[in-house]
Amino acid sequence: MRHSVLTLSIATVLLLAGCKEETATAPAATDPAPTAKTEAVVSKIVDEHSYAEPDKVRTRDLALDLSIDFNRKQLAGSATYTLEWLDKTATQLVLDTRDLTIEKAEGETGEGQWQPLEFALAPTADPVLGTKLSIQTPNQPGKVRVTYRTSPNASGLQWLTPAMTEGKKLPFMFSQSQQIHARSWVPLQDAPQVRFTYSARVKAPEDVMVLMSADNDPKAERDGEYEFKMPQPIPSYLLAIAAGDLVFKPISGRSGVWAEPAMVDKAVREFEDTEKMIEVTERLYGAYRWDRYDMLVLPPSFPYGGMENPRLTFATPTVIVGDKSLVSLIAHELAHSWSGNLVTFATDRDGWLNEGFTSYVQSRIIEEMYGKEMADMEYVIDRNELEREYRTLDPKLQVMALKPGDLADPDGSSSATVYTKGAWMLQWLEEAYGREVFDPFLKGYFDHFAFQSVTTRQFLDYIKAHLIDKHPGKATLEQVENWVYQPGIPEFAPQVASRAFGVVDTARAAFTGAGTLPNKQLSDAWSTQEWAHFLDGMPETLSEEQVRILDEAYQFTGTANGEVAMRWYPITVRSGYLAARPEMGKFLQRVGRRKLIMPTYNALVATPDGLKFAKQVFARAKPGYHPITTASVEEVIGKAEQK
Repeated sequence: MRHSVLTLSIATVLLLAGCKEETATAPAATDPAPTAKTEAVVSKIVDEHSYAEPDKVRTRDLALDLSIDFNRKQLAGSATYTLEWLDKTATQLVLDTRDLTIEKAEGETGEGQWQPLEFALAPTADPVLGTKLSIQTPNQPGKVRVTYRTSPNASGLQWLTPAMTEGKKLPFMFSQSQQIHARSWVPLQDAPQVRFTYSARVKAPEDVMVLMSADNDPKAERDGEYEFKMPQPIPSYLLAIAAGDLVFKPISGRSGVWAEPAMVDKAVREFEDTEKMIEVTERLYGAYRWDRYDMLVLPPSFPYGGMENPRLTFATPTVIVGDKSLVSLIAHELAHSWSGNLVTFATDRDGWLNEGFTSYVQSRIIEEMYGKEMADMEYVIDRNELEREYRTLDPKLQVMALKPGDLADPDGSSSATVYTKGAWMLQWLEEAYGREVFDPFLKGYFDHFAFQSVTTRQFLDYIKAHLIDKHPGKATLEQVENWVYQPGIPEFAPQVASRAFGVVDTARAAFTGAGTLPNKQLSDAWSTQEWAHFLDGMPETLSEEQVRILDEAYQFTGTANGEVAMRWYPITVRSGYLAARPEMGKFLQRVGRRKLIMPTYNALVATPDGLKFAKQVFARAKPGYHPITTASVEEVIGKAEQK
């Protein structure tokens, strides 16, 4: 998932990197599970963010039979679990739920019939974990079926009226399951260590197209009934569904765009290099193992930049600005097809195994396709963001492998840590061993753990055996563990400088010191990265006159570029530039992507007048925000009101 890594400049479309490694052959795309040896290790993992007991019983397949009711804002139907009982003395199946109404539970008998099972929801709901569902299974049935319905306020679903969509004709619904929101629309073992295949039958109004993170048919007709299969085992956070006025246009034989009719052509033009990305990645890391790679452009209320749902990346429309300057987000989500979806973190405390690897390989492709200077700019921006975050971040959240209890809510992990620090460590290893050694190591890592969920400890054991011990004298396990288990950045971390940013720094200093604007011929050629760096380096506050001069010169207020807007509007707030407020309000109301809007909300609530304005804007924007975004804004406003 794309949280806070800056998107790239014009024509920056990227992927992953790697070479061959002398390791075990990778499992085929349909291989269902880890090896017995690995399973024994994984079964001992304790996930503090799930009630499930995967050491006793595991879901191996999930079959959904659901109906979509837009009027009630509800999914209703059944979930059937094919189970593997690991503990022969276990007598119950424990599932995670959040705000679900459970109507009945049944177990399949030996004759293919179903018999009722006793079940109970915990009397109280945990604000983070939801409600524990315990189903009594004294005979350990091979299949259990739960009939249920969702709440209109499900944290993992957003329901939009036609007026909130691009086309204004049909309603829209979409899911966001990561980190632990799948349990709000399916009762299940909501833990990333549990991987399962799935199928689904979904009924919807006949004029609505339904899609899932599965085998969507580009030629499917809207008939109100849809069937899906996902033959590769996935963790629950990659379970996804969407429904609305959606049409498809191809980019290649295995990739294309789903979007509302008014958006699809623009999206295809913006993402037209996707097939090239896939080909590059396959050349570097091996075959793409998920068959198709399509993209679904969601309404701007989507709380994240992108979500790497297998076969169907969910993407924010805020990256479609007409010049491909922000399409690296697609590359990041595609990269997850190897680093994250293929090899998955086993618990939310190991999130860097997904995002750190993805961010690292993305930077490698940037360099290969667009040059070292582009990669260097990206490194500088990311690490400057990390430095700012670490000034106030609790040291325990600066640790890559978090300790039990340190991450109360899995949505609260540090992006700087899991994305940037993780990638930084991998860059250090690359420099220590050289790419001729490190690239095959990474390729071998993806092959070895394909379709498995692993812990940081498993990664450390693997790197010791396959890199450190094989190539002594380059790096030590103690150094790697320093990165993983200690807060901050090690003193021996490699540093990166950008020549282009040197020019930007000089231009900024000339403006803040003498009021001289950058030469227009120079600034007209600046990329998104250079403008972001220009604004990132500004003083905390400027004079109103300075802000006015910048705005008149560059029309920052009202910009369609979210990366610029998220930096510009907080400057205007802190500097008292009220002229930006009307467009700022429109931006906060139109966009629900947390990364882009939370900096402005944080700046606004710092003063009584700003807090008042923030509450007014939020009142108008809330109906169109995703529940995840709503919770973030309410938390910021609530803390400000308590001061």
